Amino acid sequence: MSGSSWPLYEVFVRGKRGLNHVHVGSLHAPDDEMALRNARDLYTRRNEGVSIWVVRASAITASSPDEKDPFFAPSGDKVYRHPTFYDIPEDVPHL
Repeated sequence: MSGSSWPLYEVFVRGKRGLNHVHVGSLHAPDDEMALRNARDLYTRRNEGVSIWVVRASAITASSPDEKDPFFAPSGDKVYRHPTFYDIPEDVPHL
């Protein structure tokens, strides 16, 4: 299998101070294990990550930016889903 036919992987890294994994880029690799190793070498060279996810791009299903209004409109009328009227205690660091 040549490099041009290897599957595309999306790479997500959680930094030392981060709470979430953040998309940092993409790479091609022959298999999942090599994708993980290459992602480590490429995206955490300066010891900035504590966790890496690699996901085959073909396995990701995403909403279309063209459909953002109709796709997300059903949640607009459910105000109870948005914590805008709750008091957040000061001693809670991340909410």
